[in-house]
Amino acid sequence: MRESVIDRLRALCLALPEATERVSHGEPAWFVRRSPQFATLADHHHDDRLSFWAAAPAGAQQDWVRRDEERFFVPPYVGGRGWVGVYLDVPQDWRDLADIVEEAYRTVAPKTLVARLDAGE
Repeated sequence: MRESVIDRLRALCLALPEATERVSHGEPAWFVRRSPQFATLADHHHDDRLSFWAAAPAGAQQDWVRRDEERFFVPPYVGGRGWVGVYLDVPQDWRDLADIVEEAYRTVAPKTLVARLDAGE
């Protein structure tokens, strides 16, 4: 199950224009081109729970956490910059996760790539 969840997350991330994957801090992480990073798997950070962390626009982190603290959280290290944490070891609505991944990408991607995304490329 763990691998299928990671594969599903990977597919969401790599479907975005010029998204790339590489290992960062021992975990798979997703970037716009070579940089900046917009999401990272988090499997070994303090609580041994499978999750991912994603960049988020202003106010989104609080909104997701307020909706459901069993599914979303403020991650260590990057939470102060507004990133949202998403538990992958609980039932999730993958439409929500797709929205979070896309918003993470939009938060850090250059306007030219966001325009490509909007155009459906």
